Amino acid sequence: MKTSHMYRTALIAITGLFLAATLATGAAAQTVVKNIVLVHGAWADGSNWSKVVPLLEAKGFHVVAVQNPLTSLADDVAATKRAIALQDGPVILVGHSYGGVVITEAGNDPKVVGLVYVAAFAPGDGESIMSISKPYPPTPLGGEVRPDAQGFLSLTPKGVAEDFAQDLTDAEKKLVTATQGPLAASTFGATITTAAWKTKPSWFAIASNDRAIPPALEKAEAETMKATSITLPSSHVAMISHPKEVAELIEQAANKAGTR
Repeated sequence: MKTSHMYRTALIAITGLFLAATLATGAAAQTVVKNIVLVHGAWADGSNWSKVVPLLEAKGFHVVAVQNPLTSLADDVAATKRAIALQDGPVILVGHSYGGVVITEAGNDPKVVGLVYVAAFAPGDGESIMSISKPYPPTPLGGEVRPDAQGFLSLTPKGVAEDFAQDLTDAEKKLVTATQGPLAASTFGATITTAAWKTKPSWFAIASNDRAIPPALEKAEAETMKATSITLPSSHVAMISHPKEVAELIEQAANKAGTR
């Protein structure tokens, strides 16, 4: 009887240790991703995400919109990495337009567990906006870009209304025009050191009516990085004209990246 009791006690102890180890392993595999860092592109600022932020916050995410200086790729990557550093856990990094170049470099940060591209450029190692755009015809927006004496580029009101944000309301178009951030021309030739999408899971919102980046380029990028992609009947500013769909894609990225 005494031996039997000792056997049962040992069995219970071993079973308890096994269950504890199993639960610990499961908890490690199921990392909750609650931090979303949004990176705007050229001719923009953080307000471009104003419709997406509340949708994500309503789902319990902690959201930060980076304010890039748009003075150089290095400066914008540094600004984005400062925002990542302030987060208290894993991060989903989201980039629109030129912001896709920024997250491709900044996304190598170990806190970043997933990348979401929204109508964006996504160069590979040693590539730039200029190099990946060469095989495609010039987009209509290019004719509405104006340089200043310091080498910064801005969009004309016509460019915003017809080729950048053509599916927004007139009031929204005026706001985008007024809040645009001039972009240093040098960013078009700035190259990526190591493309984060080569080692991290990616998602892509392709804008089928984009007149700033060729939709065919967006599609090719998504295929190259094996991204989970959606196609929206949108202008270049998909996060303003289709915020619900963009927010849902970001939420999907956070949920999927947290189970890897």
